[in-house]
Amino acid sequence: MNEIQLITAQSSSFLGPQLILIGGFFLFIYFLIIRPQNKRMKAQKEMIENLSVGDEIVISGGIVGAILKISDNFITIRANNSELIIQRASVSSVLPKGTIKSL
Repeated sequence: MNEIQLITAQSSSFLGPQLILIGGFFLFIYFLIIRPQNKRMKAQKEMIENLSVGDEIVISGGIVGAILKISDNFITIRANNSELIIQRASVSSVLPKGTIKSL
């Protein structure tokens, strides 16, 4: 009976370091991948919500234009004397005022 108790005591101490290692791995993945991605998504969503008429933007295809009209899901922009209707989600960044004239 002594041998059974000895084996049980050894196996329970064997799981402790493994669980700590697995937990550390998940924390590492969370802080390295998941948390920064959530921050980027939140910043992108906030930028899209704060768009206004007259802002100069770059869309995901690389087109630069100024916003003429905003609706719920779409934006009308002027790019190189053409009007384009694009989805709000395709806006990748907002440029400082006067950037289009300097190009």
